[in-house]
Amino acid sequence: MHTTTKALVLRSVDYKESDKILTLLTQDLGKVTASARGCRKKGSPLAAGCQLLCWSELVLYDYQGRWTVKEASTQRQFRGVRDDLDKLALACYFAEVTELLAVEDMPSPELLSLILNSLHALEKLNKPLPLVKAAFELKAMCLAGYEPLLDGCAVCGTEPPEEPRFHLREGVLHCARCRGEVGEGISMPLNGQALEAMRHIAYGDPKRLFSFRAEGEGLQQLADLTEAYLHTQLERGFRTLDFYKQMRAGSEGEGERIR
Repeated sequence: MHTTTKALVLRSVDYKESDKILTLLTQDLGKVTASARGCRKKGSPLAAGCQLLCWSELVLYDYQGRWTVKEASTQRQFRGVRDDLDKLALACYFAEVTELLAVEDMPSPELLSLILNSLHALEKLNKPLPLVKAAFELKAMCLAGYEPLLDGCAVCGTEPPEEPRFHLREGVLHCARCRGEVGEGISMPLNGQALEAMRHIAYGDPKRLFSFRAEGEGLQQLADLTEAYLHTQLERGFRTLDFYKQMRAGSEGEGERIR
């Protein structure tokens, strides 16, 4: 059986002398694994469309439950991301999280839209990388069923909460004075700017996901919280995130030496 679908390459592993095994998030089939035979040979018509983070139209052939890429037509390569090591490292983190959250053979249009829009934001929107990262992390958690409750204090109902804090395990806001009633685990502080940003990400129009401002302490609180929330709920770390942080630390250190 042949099928034509658009897909984003989430992971690419070299196999044998000239093949690749790809993890794809497709428009019609959800997450699938497919082999791309001969795509590493010089001049292969499959080469461009089977690159990591490439958005392509693919013709897939299903034989006994295994997918093979027969044709690949590149739609977008996100070159602006590929040419910047910090952006590329962050994009790979987005791909690793998406691969974890996507369900095999189940279409995930909202998740697919999120990662494509996040890659576009990295390439075109000129937003701070921590802002794009935070928006992706929190929205991904919402789509995975971990949408936080951000309307008021989960204990006393005060809106806005007094000295607001966010409980990572419970996923709720609370006043600082209500901390003892929320339960065990870590609570992190939020200023007004960070809280409004979280509400925009969680409850706002997905098409305007990145149309908010956060800077200084507010952006730092937002970035720290969304990362910690994702890790707490998923109960694991990500090697691509570690690599991104190493790249950022190196870039900032280089900047200090230049100055």
